[in-house]
Amino acid sequence: MELTAHGSRTTGTSRTTGAEHTTGATRGRPRGRIRDRIRDADGMAVAAFVLGLVGLLVMNILLGPIAIGLAVLALRRGTTRRGRALLGLGLGVADLAVLAALVTADGTVSWSIA
Repeated sequence: MELTAHGSRTTGTSRTTGAEHTTGATRGRPRGRIRDRIRDADGMAVAAFVLGLVGLLVMNILLGPIAIGLAVLALRRGTTRRGRALLGLGLGVADLAVLAALVTADGTVSWSIA
């Protein structure tokens, strides 16, 4: 017989169920959900970076705000790719700055290389 943390006696059998062993439950939250949430935040950070980079060349009026939104969400959800999320945020802001410069220079929302 063993004593538990709150003083009750147990026999040699374990009180944990098989589900807790497979999901890795801690304090009522399965580890799988936490990993999925972090993985989603990492994906958002990468997407913010890519969209911000592409937005410098095309469709900056659309991709800039999306990159900013994804970067902020990734940072709020605790991404492990914090640098990439910050780069996505900076590139999204740069997209909007390029758009503002083009609008003031040409008076148009679009631009071309030719």
